[in-house]
Amino acid sequence: MKQTKNQIQKILETLHSLYPKVKTELLHESPFQLLIATMLSAQCTDKQVNAVTPLLFQKMPCAEHIANASIEEIEEKIHSTGFFRNKARNIKKCCQILVEKYHGNIPSSLEELVALPGVGRKTANVVLSSAFNVPAIVVDTHVIRISARLGLTKEKDPEKIELDLQKCIPKEYWSDLSLQLIFLGRSLCPARNPKCTICPLNSWCVFGKKQIKKLL
Repeated sequence: MKQTKNQIQKILETLHSLYPKVKTELLHESPFQLLIATMLSAQCTDKQVNAVTPLLFQKMPCAEHIANASIEEIEEKIHSTGFFRNKARNIKKCCQILVEKYHGNIPSSLEELVALPGVGRKTANVVLSSAFNVPAIVVDTHVIRISARLGLTKEKDPEKIELDLQKCIPKEYWSDLSLQLIFLGRSLCPARNPKCTICPLNSWCVFGKKQIKKLL
């Protein structure tokens, strides 16, 4: 079942009423800090990343500091975020390129961001939307699950899901939509035991309607 433009607008309005002011929960004071924090957030909670980054940025406040640090120094600071060896290597390589190619600044285009080591579309879109106010859709596990349940996509691949959402969602909603779906996924629409009966989106949700029908 494909959603109509009117139904999609209702979904967007309802999400806005539920989560009117959304922003990333990763603590940051600059595009550089957000990029590094987002790289650290892979397979790690935002809460844990936020416990690590203040000390990391106190010791290594810019790309040049990380580029010149040893892998061991970086690993020590980010150890508790998991997969720390891969993350440390990618972060160091990324910062070396930032220094050499961008004078330590963070590029503000998707193409340039995804060319950096350890930076995929998801990380790039977080930086674009939250650091540069560029409309972007961040496709994480919550967005994958809920966009399918809402009937907004049938795709499984994150990039194809992103393209589907770009086609049916007005551009001005892109950045908020990602965060709203993430918050919805944490509260009402988890992978297991979603709370369909009390979800404000159940009037337009393909999955939710089926779940409620089973209970009747």
